[in-house]
Formats: sequence, C-alpha cells, structure tokens
Amino acid sequence: MSVDLQTVRRAARLARIYEPESRLESLARELNAILGWIDLLEEVDVEGVEAMTSAVELTLPLRDDVISDGGQAKAIVANAPQSADGFFVVPKVVE
Repeated sequence: MSVDLQTVRRAARLARIYEPESRLESLARELNAILGWIDLLEEVDVEGVEAMTSAVELTLPLRDDVISDGGQAKAIVANAPQSADGFFVVPKVVE
C-alpha cells in the first residue's frame, strides 16, 4: 500500500490537523516508511505462537471478595466538617 499526497491531505483534514502544502510530501514519505515496516512485520512467521497479553508472564494475586466497612469509618467521618451518627451531614440541595 502506498500513500499519496491526496491521501495525506484527506487524513489531515479528517484528523483536523493543519499541514502546510510544503510538508505533505515529507509526511507521505514518513507514512510510506511506517507502512513498509508493517509489511515487514506481516512476513514474520507466527504459526504456533500463542497470543500474549503482556511481555511478562504474571499472575495477579487475588483476595477473597468479602464485604466490610473498611474498619475506618470513625477515622473517615472525623474529617467531616459536620457529622451525625457516623454519617456525613451535607446541605440540602433539592427542594
């Protein structure tokens, strides 16, 4: 696949990027070089290679899904400007 000046103009317009006419030629060359690298990657034989989600094999530690109040309710409410019965007191905003 080759990128011409018209394609570069259209891509810049769609991306809402202003590029002066003098820069379009070099952008076309850069995009063609990038597409050339992609073509090289397509030639790599990946038959039998398992798909990866990360370059490092890692298992995430899991914890039990237990419902709790966090054990810090008093410390959290202590930071409130106003509290009552362990709850934040906020001004009424809806009549």
